[in-house]
This record gives sequence, C-alpha cells and structure tokens, in this order.
Amino acid sequence: MASQSIHSRTGTGSSPTIDAVSLAIIEQLQEDGRRPYAAIGKAVGLSEAAVRQRVQKLLDQGVMQIVAVTDPLTVGFRRQAMVGINVEGDLDPVADALTAMAECEYVVMTAGSFDLMVEIVCEDDDHLLDVINKRIRTLPGVRSTESFVYLKLKKQTYMWGTR
Repeated sequence: MASQSIHSRTGTGSSPTIDAVSLAIIEQLQEDGRRPYAAIGKAVGLSEAAVRQRVQKLLDQGVMQIVAVTDPLTVGFRRQAMVGINVEGDLDPVADALTAMAECEYVVMTAGSFDLMVEIVCEDDDHLLDVINKRIRTLPGVRSTESFVYLKLKKQTYMWGTR
C-alpha cells in the first residue's frame, strides 16, 4: 500500500480543508470503492464530471486513497505485530527508514512510553524476527523495541474518515 497521509479537515497548517460535499463523496467511496461516479453524483448532488474532478483532487492532495483492503491471513501474511520503538536523537531518520520497509504498514510518532509505533505484517514468525532483529533494531538511533504480536484480528475498518 502506498504511504500517504490523511489530512485533517480543520484547515490548519498546509492541510486541505474538506467541505461537506467532499466528505459525502469520501463516505460513498468508503461504502463501496468501486461505486460509479454517476451514482455518487446522484447521492451528493453533483454531476459525474464534478465528482470525478473532486475525487482526483482528494487523491492528489493525499486526503484519501482508494485501495483493496485484504485480510492478511488470506493472502499469505500469517504474522502481524505492533512494535513500540524508543529512539535516541532525531525521530525522523528512523521513521523514514521504517516507512521505506515494505513490512511496515503503519508508522506513527507518538507521545508516551514509545517514540514510534509501527505495525508490521509478515509471512511468518521467522520473517517477523528478521524484520525486528536484523532490520529495525540495527537502525542508527534505535535504543529499544517492544513487540506486541497479534493473536487474532477482531476488527479492522477504515470508516472513521468522515466522522
């Protein structure tokens, strides 16, 4: 999955402001990412062309992505974990290195017990061990890691974007 940021709709900083119509378009696509632009247009009161332009703008701004969400187990990724990482010095180089790793699906800078939290999706335990031990722990600046291995995925949803 390509890494892009989800921006707030508050309009602060360089984040784009999202109006009610764009939020309604996002909601339509969250319900069905393959919904035709004409059907979305009917639901939100715009022409098909206007919806197409707005969707492209939302994609270009990094406000949203349209992707197929899979259950990792069904596509050969049998081990997932959240890893808390403590860093000495600047967080950015470590976060950038983690972001570049294909196994790291989610990378956030945090306040609290860990400087960074990273969700890792791997094929098996050996793959997970390799990623943590040989790739993450060896990054310059990484002081310590704590792994939280997923035993069972109970809920994974992406519907929070329009609340």
